[in-house]
Amino acid sequence: MEYAEISAEDNASTVRQFVLLGFSDLPNLQGFLFGMFSIVYLIILIGNSFIIVITRIDPALQKPMYFFLANFSSLEICYVSVTLPRILYNIGTQNRNISKLACATQTCFFLMLGATECFLLAVMSYDRYVAICNPLHYPLVMNPTKCTQLAAGSWLGGIPVQIGQTCQIFSLHFCSSYQINHFFCDLPPILKLACGDTSINELSVFLVAILFAAVPFMLILASYTKIIATILRLPTATGRAKAFSTCSSHLLVVFLFFGSATVTYLRPKSTHSPGTDKLLSLLYTIVTPMFNPLIYSLRNKDVIAALRKLLLRK
Repeated sequence: MEYAEISAEDNASTVRQFVLLGFSDLPNLQGFLFGMFSIVYLIILIGNSFIIVITRIDPALQKPMYFFLANFSSLEICYVSVTLPRILYNIGTQNRNISKLACATQTCFFLMLGATECFLLAVMSYDRYVAICNPLHYPLVMNPTKCTQLAAGSWLGGIPVQIGQTCQIFSLHFCSSYQINHFFCDLPPILKLACGDTSINELSVFLVAILFAAVPFMLILASYTKIIATILRLPTATGRAKAFSTCSSHLLVVFLFFGSATVTYLRPKSTHSPGTDKLLSLLYTIVTPMFNPLIYSLRNKDVIAALRKLLLRK
């Protein structure tokens, strides 16, 4: 296994590369892990691409809900592509070195796309809120221009802050330990390598997590509180079931993503353990994007109907 050679006399400012330990503590499972992650990556690419294509070509899916779903599937492909190809490269070559610049770049894109996911999930909950609580105003409120603006804001909103946070973290001095006990360059394990007092940086990470994760999550909860109250007032059980079915898939994805991400980023550095961090990170970086197409397609009658029409046409 090739590791970076950094001499003892090198000080923190001369560190040029790190080592992503990843799953090196499982030497007998490297082949299995490579095969498993390859299959997972293909499932994510194919499943989310299918949703993008089917929402574009089927006239019945030309609605704001599916416009945001296509954006979300595009995001999932980008999001997982920041981490999984690097994991496959590290396992396949057993070369776990990563330059400081490449590590910072990976961290920056991961944070920006993570912020986009939080915003998009909040926008999708707002779309469901308007559709169920104000159905008569839905075409007016969620017009094409408004949808495009909301999607663009979700994609671009986190870029300045996350670039700033990445620059702040990677301008720290790093101690003699340069091994990142994780499978990608995430903030908690990188902060563990920093010398001296990092309490200000931890506070910065906490505040950004509050801004980009906790606030959207609270908005989602507020939306669903009103949505559920409206659904419960519907006169028929059929109407209640239909209204809830349009929201349940999104709600499941929300809890999968926010649950694991919040525990990771809102804990103090002293309580982080490599095993727990890796497990939680797998949930929101790989498992959730893999299950999203299944959750949205198998639980959505419109998507199933569009799939049937596509297959019959073929």
